[in-house]
Amino acid sequence: MKKIGLTLLTAFAGGAMALGVYKLVENKYADSMSLEDKQKVYFASNRAGAPVTSSAGSVDFTQAAADVTPAVVYIRTTYSDKSSGQQDQLEQMFGQMFGQRMRPQGPQMASGSGVIISPDGYIVTNNHVVAKAEKIQIVTNDHRNFEAKVIGTDPNTDLALIKIDATNLPIVKLGNSDAVRVGEWVLAVGNPFKLNSTVTAGIVSAKGRSINIIGRDEDEDSPYPVRQQENPTLRKGIESFIQTDAAINPGNSGGALVNTAGELIGINAAIASHTGSYEGYGFAIPINLAKKVLNDIKKYGAVKRGYIGIGFADLSDPDAAKQVGSDKTNGLYVTSLITGGGAEKAGLKTGDIITKVEGNPVFESSDLQERVARLQPGDKINLTVLRDGGEKSFAITLKADAPAPRTAAVSKSAAELFNKMGASFQPLNAAQKAKFHVNSGVLVTQVRPGGIFDDTEIPVGSVITSINKQPINSVADMDKVITALRNGRLIITGYYPDGGSFSNVFEVQ
Repeated sequence: MKKIGLTLLTAFAGGAMALGVYKLVENKYADSMSLEDKQKVYFASNRAGAPVTSSAGSVDFTQAAADVTPAVVYIRTTYSDKSSGQQDQLEQMFGQMFGQRMRPQGPQMASGSGVIISPDGYIVTNNHVVAKAEKIQIVTNDHRNFEAKVIGTDPNTDLALIKIDATNLPIVKLGNSDAVRVGEWVLAVGNPFKLNSTVTAGIVSAKGRSINIIGRDEDEDSPYPVRQQENPTLRKGIESFIQTDAAINPGNSGGALVNTAGELIGINAAIASHTGSYEGYGFAIPINLAKKVLNDIKKYGAVKRGYIGIGFADLSDPDAAKQVGSDKTNGLYVTSLITGGGAEKAGLKTGDIITKVEGNPVFESSDLQERVARLQPGDKINLTVLRDGGEKSFAITLKADAPAPRTAAVSKSAAELFNKMGASFQPLNAAQKAKFHVNSGVLVTQVRPGGIFDDTEIPVGSVITSINKQPINSVADMDKVITALRNGRLIITGYYPDGGSFSNVFEVQ
């Protein structure tokens, strides 16, 4: 009996020690984990609760709704008068396609939705929901209020990653948008017309939809028939939407599109409507594309995007096919090659027609663009092309994207001031510190239009070494300095990419 008791005691002690070591390791490496790894830890530790009682026979959404609604948040954004111009332009272009707009006197406001995807406060939403916002307020499903800061944005996919200071939050499980099938049931969860935690149901109407909304010029009435997709000066959006007839209305932007298992398969982004309200056509960004974008933003502060190095005509567009003299109705006709690009080095030629990517048929541009957008510079992608009546395969190494062209108050919270800077950062590595001869610093990885960094022309690639004479090595260091701001003055010191130094003083109002 004593032997059994000793064995049990040893087992309990070993278990407690293992749990303690696990927690120590978990806390130490939590911040370096990818969002997907954080999800695995969360769902390993938080098993699903008791099933919700079915009330609709074999087609029942109660469990999925119960799993998802706690992790979908309401987002309120505030804009200065200076920033409201861009919001007006968006409204003129898209009506109320992208979010609920209000028109009070004074600072302009807007609202939308977001999805918690990490228990330590990371939230995914649309770029257009938070673009140029000086103050971002988050209201959770249990009516708690937080202020959020922008970790980074990607206008090319209309995604943004923001963060609130909280722990042990409920999250939505990331699904697999590649496995989504046309005709399957889905739920849209968001905050239309400021109605919190609204759930609507529908089916997947189509996949791989390109509706030429992201990145459209204000005066552009129709998409380019021939798209120089790889030319970074055009900066056209990457679109491969999941189309659904689940009711999506103004305020749903940034909300969740989930399957009946409660898994996140898309981020609701737009509707096609003549009235600005639901008319049966909603569009969501596939989560498999979003995973790559969000992890890049979390790790680097901006998206690292690889490019094939081609211009093409989408042959599913009759005007484009006629322009290049092709009688094919599917595939992408290669119209040009960028010198030194991956496609040229692999042996592609103008006049080739891209028919497959990674063995999957290419019917239109979105079939290629979304696949490429998931990859990093240096990754390989396999393309099949039609040439001289036969098919040839090429393994293409993606080249790095060129930098995106830049557009030439003490009482405020740290998150609000951080958003006002309009930039994203990552810590310097040893080589970068040696290059700039500094012992501390963060690298500017993204500059968003309308912020302090944009106004003062501090470009991507600059190094911030101190704020208010306090050394800066991380975003956490920046938060501490901003939180301690007392006299309304922000002194930002650092180096431009060419090594020239700067010290800029800002009066924060």
